[in-house]
Amino acid sequence: MTSTNPISSNEGVQATNDDASECKRCAVQLGYWEDRYISLFIRAGERKTPEINRGYYARTKGVEMFIDKFLRKSGSERQIVNLGSGFDTLYWRLKDANKNVTNFVDLDFPNVTARKCYLIKRNKILLDKIHNEDGEVRLSATDMHAGNYHIVGVDLRNLHEVEGKLNESEVKFNIPTLFLAECVLVYIDAPQVEQLLSWIANKFDSAFFINYEQVNMGDKFGEVMLSNLRARGCPLAGVSACQNLETQRQRFLATGWHGSLAWDMMEVYAALPGSDKQRIENIEFLDEQVLLYQLFQHYCICIAWKGEMFSKIDIT
Repeated sequence: MTSTNPISSNEGVQATNDDASECKRCAVQLGYWEDRYISLFIRAGERKTPEINRGYYARTKGVEMFIDKFLRKSGSERQIVNLGSGFDTLYWRLKDANKNVTNFVDLDFPNVTARKCYLIKRNKILLDKIHNEDGEVRLSATDMHAGNYHIVGVDLRNLHEVEGKLNESEVKFNIPTLFLAECVLVYIDAPQVEQLLSWIANKFDSAFFINYEQVNMGDKFGEVMLSNLRARGCPLAGVSACQNLETQRQRFLATGWHGSLAWDMMEVYAALPGSDKQRIENIEFLDEQVLLYQLFQHYCICIAWKGEMFSKIDIT
């Protein structure tokens, strides 16, 4: 499925960054998890439902669980490439946790990265964290290079441009590299996703991919989700890979990755620490469990790896 109007589609996809950032800020304000930086990127919006807040908790903590597994396996020299990063605050949160990486690159549409660069530039808390020893920050309208942090505007469908931006960001292709994508690939036509994944698998010696997005989209609940997103100008061009967990895995296995595993968010939530789940379940009363379970059954985390270093990573 392709969009008949790619410009309006791009705008709709970019708007999902604000929606997700507002949801994260709401959950953080209520105490679901700690993030000192999200409020510096997005203003407070209306309070979200308990199902949405708990869903974003599972998403954030599930992705963090696999990031930690990558960091434990990858040694001292490693890098992170955050695809379609939006206003994600991961770089700053890793800094606070003393989880160091050699290089960190945020990529998104130029309109999004321009806003993120502007917000970083005008906020001392954000800026102080990214300064290198000589304090140099190279800045353009859409890109920023400062120490080991880079934010660059790029269309992920243009691989020549992606490679150029990664080179500008001093990415090394021979060290362990984590790729993150949260509700990103689903907005790109399937053949272009295949080209991107194949390019990564061919270009990087050792890579680990964490992909969070929709799954089980062929049932009635999935059809309603699709309809709602189309109405907001966000057709899911890559939804063919979101039919089930197997189609999620096969997308990687068919493009040169050595292995792949996938779990729906029911399984991911079950794997999170019990004491923390008990804590967050006391924050808000959840009147109707069924809707939360339906949401969990229609999102997943899929991981993939290139090279032996990450082949033993699992959800346990």
